[in-house]
Amino acid sequence: MAEVNTLVVRKPCFGLPTGCPQCLSAYIYLKFAQFPFFLDFHLNNPHSDQIPYFEVGDTVAYNNEKEGIIECLKEDVGVVDLDSGVSSLPDWISTKAIITTWLADALAYELWLGCEGSSAYTIYYSDLPWPLGKILSWKKAHWVKLKHGITNDNAEVKKKEIYERANSAYDALSSCLGEQNYLFENRPSSLDAIFLAHGLVVLQALSESSVLRTKFLEHANLIRYVQQCKTEIIEVTPSPSSTPQFYTDASSSASRNHSSSKPKNKPKREKTKEEKTFKRKAKYFVVAQLVAVVVFLTLMTTFDDGEVELDDADGVYDYE
Repeated sequence: MAEVNTLVVRKPCFGLPTGCPQCLSAYIYLKFAQFPFFLDFHLNNPHSDQIPYFEVGDTVAYNNEKEGIIECLKEDVGVVDLDSGVSSLPDWISTKAIITTWLADALAYELWLGCEGSSAYTIYYSDLPWPLGKILSWKKAHWVKLKHGITNDNAEVKKKEIYERANSAYDALSSCLGEQNYLFENRPSSLDAIFLAHGLVVLQALSESSVLRTKFLEHANLIRYVQQCKTEIIEVTPSPSSTPQFYTDASSSASRNHSSSKPKNKPKREKTKEEKTFKRKAKYFVVAQLVAVVVFLTLMTTFDDGEVELDDADGVYDYE
């Protein structure tokens, strides 16, 4: 029996296969590599730094291993290395740096702080019981502030710095891209996958008042670049034999029960036993979380920010 390849990501939203930028970059990379896979959604632990992960038979490659999910896909899964021949080019390292630092910082800031966390909450926590989702969302926003050293006194200065770096990054990438379809040698690479995921989230998930979105829209060739990806990869009609199929399930990987999505004109699928159990338990969980909210906020009022330790496992930088 042939092995089933499955990319497990955060849920779809904003018209994208997944609203999480890092999950979306893995999805785009696999599409570029023409590697067959199914798509599944993990809803129970949205803050986990293991997501996205890729399952091949009994083997699982997690995002928090090595240098991230794309490197795991190349080294552990055997997906073609699209960076071969271009990663040694002079501008590769600097381009990778501005995409994975300046732009990653700007998008995280915009998702969690710039639009009051509404987009981030939709992507990561809206399926959780309300108290728990709000606590995790607030905690992540607090972590982003700590990571960038943002306080009430320097908030405006830090904000300006973040957006200025992002605009400089867009200028540099716009010059690098020119009239090509891809950043290097006019063929796709991992940097294209990462930046296209960034651009798609900026255009699809951020509000029209977003500063980052406004700065992105000032670069016509970057808009063309992202729209081309959206048309050819995101919106393309799948063929049964060569493209991923979409699955939804809230259960863990070990107990996942795949069932294909139903067309809109057919009756809504029956919930699985796991989903019904999860929903029933969630009702009792809400009460417990209300108590947790009070305890958590009480503790935080006495918590000294200067002594907070940034926990990578809780706040790994995957645009959460």
